[in-house]
Amino acid sequence: MDAPTSMPRFTIASLAVPVIQAPMAGGPSTPRLAAAVSSAGGLGFLAAGYKSAGALLAEIEATRELTGAPFGVNVFVPQQSVANPYEVERYARSLAPDAARFGIALGDPRHDDDDWEAKVDVLLKEAPAVVSFTFDLPDPTVVAALQQRGVYVLATVTSMPEAVRALDAGVDALCVQGPEAGGHRGTFDAAGPAPDVPLHQILAELSGLGAPLVAAGGIVTTEDSRAALSRGAAAVQAGTAFLRADEAGTKAAHRTALTSEQFTTTAVTRAFSGRNARGLHNAFMRRHDSEAPCGYPEIHHLTTPLRAAASAAGEPDWLNLWAGTGFRRTTAGPAAAILATLKP
Repeated sequence: MDAPTSMPRFTIASLAVPVIQAPMAGGPSTPRLAAAVSSAGGLGFLAAGYKSAGALLAEIEATRELTGAPFGVNVFVPQQSVANPYEVERYARSLAPDAARFGIALGDPRHDDDDWEAKVDVLLKEAPAVVSFTFDLPDPTVVAALQQRGVYVLATVTSMPEAVRALDAGVDALCVQGPEAGGHRGTFDAAGPAPDVPLHQILAELSGLGAPLVAAGGIVTTEDSRAALSRGAAAVQAGTAFLRADEAGTKAAHRTALTSEQFTTTAVTRAFSGRNARGLHNAFMRRHDSEAPCGYPEIHHLTTPLRAAASAAGEPDWLNLWAGTGFRRTTAGPAAAILATLKP
């Protein structure tokens, strides 16, 4: 395969608006959302997590139908299982009353690689402008192969050791995720605690590495963007800010919960997926957080039917309402308008 020649290789510095729409797996990230953000001068992202390679290909093609601007694709890097089968079985028993309430069976708590090899093949063939990796790092040969195709490669990191490993693997830039961010923490240690060092402190620690830094976590306004850029970031990444965008695929119950007086704060939990993630603090977290074991993606698969049933029933207390600490400051409307509220 020859490297694409239709446009210069993307760089963070080439963005007209230094704002990246975070990839949000599970529905919120759509081709329409990515295309709208990219067309307005930012960088839109597709989320490959929980999709087959064929579905990812279809989304890349759909996005290219909507915009000629650069966009990115995020991929979860598979890891060895850390699940204890006995703890998973115990957790399944504790979830049984919830499943019975919705009249469904819990899912199979299996370990898989999220169609990793096939997705890498799609990315090498399609060569989107940007590819980012979360949860770990691919083999350096994958990074080099993507770069040979003209792809700009980002790695999500939460600490100095992870940043050093990512740069050693050859990535072009670092997405620096603070604990304020909604959704899954990008930390490489699936079984470890969620790092609690604030975003601005991590930026200060990594500013001397010489790599472009993308600040992620709690970015929902122009002031947030300016604060991150003043601390050495080359761009910011916002996810929660786009959950209420017209083009987002956010579930109706999730969208409503973001402005409901019922939900007043966020918390970090592994109750839904077996991996630390931040979301609106709801009844499911209160009931199951203390007993939830580590085990991604086993716990994710176990709770998938329960979450689907809760979504269909419009019951947000049993949904993973991923959101960052700034959720109360978000706005609804077209993605381009939301992008303008983030522009530094």
